[in-house]
Amino acid sequence: MVDRLFSEPDLAELYDAFFPSEQRSDFGFYLPLVMAAAAVLDVGCGTGALLHLARQSGHTGRLCGLDPAAAMLSRARTRSDIEWRLGDLASVAWDQEFDLVVMTGHAFQVLLRDDEIRASLTAIRSALTEEGRFAFETRNPLARAWADWTPDNAAQVAGTFGPVRMAHEVQTPVAGDVVSFTTTCTGPGWDRPQISRSTLRFLDAAALREFLSSAGLAIEEQFGDWARQPLTDRSPEIITIARRE
Repeated sequence: MVDRLFSEPDLAELYDAFFPSEQRSDFGFYLPLVMAAAAVLDVGCGTGALLHLARQSGHTGRLCGLDPAAAMLSRARTRSDIEWRLGDLASVAWDQEFDLVVMTGHAFQVLLRDDEIRASLTAIRSALTEEGRFAFETRNPLARAWADWTPDNAAQVAGTFGPVRMAHEVQTPVAGDVVSFTTTCTGPGWDRPQISRSTLRFLDAAALREFLSSAGLAIEEQFGDWARQPLTDRSPEIITIARRE
């Protein structure tokens, strides 16, 4: 789940509690790709968990994390043997420096406008070496994941000052490919609930292919789940590996 709430300084520490590395199926998919690449850029790296795991697993090459949230990067910087950059793709200008670029945690879905998507993909293509790959995922809109984002499905973890409960609520009706929702965190450490509003875009496979192609990227492989099953209408994910055309 991509959520602006965790960019706040007093909430960033909760991200890894709600989404621990050892329970993330996507890391099982991405880590082998990272380990096989000499230079890796993680766009929207958050607290840097994937790159931390790669270094712990023996990666000896270049690892770089990019994120616009200073609070998240503050936690990522507990490792100094990885490059950390504050900002987004519009704020950097890499030229064929990375063998692999990844966007995990559905970070691609925070790109809402067509021009924003095109500019980001163009920057990613520029950052890739000639044989480089871009790996990312979006939720399959046909699976309607947002239908489960309700207060009844709230999650709870142990926070610094006691249990913290996180609940989502979707703004309805959902129209088109954009879904807005609120996230509310409650716990004994705050005198009132912490609430944020987020919006994600759910592109289908055809739209993704068109955006990638227009940016000079070709789909090499595509899967419907983290077990690398074929993409179907019922697949929960659209997992894509693309290369420079």
